[in-house]
Amino acid sequence: MNTTSSSSASKRDKDVQRVILIEGSANFAMLLAKLWVGITTGSLAILGDAIHSLTDIVNNIVAWSVVRLSSLPPDREHPYGHRKFETLAVFFLASLLTVLAFELALHAIQKEDTEVVTSSWELGIMLGVLAINISLAIWQRMWAQRLQSDILMADASHTFADVLTTIVVILGWQLSAMGYLWLDRACALAVAVLIFYLAYSLFKKAKPILVDEFALDPELLTNTIRNVEGVQQVNRVRSRWIGSDKAIDIVISVDAKLSTDESHKIATEIESLIEDRFGVSDISIHVEPFGS
Repeated sequence: MNTTSSSSASKRDKDVQRVILIEGSANFAMLLAKLWVGITTGSLAILGDAIHSLTDIVNNIVAWSVVRLSSLPPDREHPYGHRKFETLAVFFLASLLTVLAFELALHAIQKEDTEVVTSSWELGIMLGVLAINISLAIWQRMWAQRLQSDILMADASHTFADVLTTIVVILGWQLSAMGYLWLDRACALAVAVLIFYLAYSLFKKAKPILVDEFALDPELLTNTIRNVEGVQQVNRVRSRWIGSDKAIDIVISVDAKLSTDESHKIATEIESLIEDRFGVSDISIHVEPFGS
């Protein structure tokens, strides 16, 4: 990786960490607000949502640490770098979403009928928490797309799930006070299904990277390389995802009579072609003699 791309990646990682820190601070403020409302109203649902906010803060700490770790350069134990730690975090967040959906569905089915109180003050605070959560999810998704960060996109999905959970909690709280408990359970089950879908989308995004699925179509790469003058045969083409980056491993054959310098020029031309056409800079090319 050249100096320019390394500097760009470093800036990206710092921006991702900054977004996570801001989100963590907002989650801490919402945790305090939910605790106060839950204690003053006696609502177990709101207290449960406060506990969920505590897990959000833990997630932020984990995500910040993972991004910091994934930005480290390659070393002896991790010759391809540390970018897959970011994908592991996405998988971890998807797993937490799955657990959240199970807990929400279970709570909706097994919820006991308990009397709670409500007032305009507590309702105003919870609506404020909801507004902050919505703004946070939109803002984080915007930065995730701008920085092309899988972990931010996963966290934004988690925040969106928090929005849905908070809506269910507020509805459950108000409807419980009015006596319509079955509507509370129906809303909770609907949100659980949606959260399951969000988790599935994240698992689907992380799987190709974790199982080393190809990053670029091998036939397309092979046909591109064959068009380079001097390439006699394409023996092997492999590509993989390393976080949000791609890496390509190529073995080609050239005329055995060519000098080392001439063979190197062919490999350099292939590198430039692939970098320009596919935006890949991590390219490894092995040249073998053909017809010897």
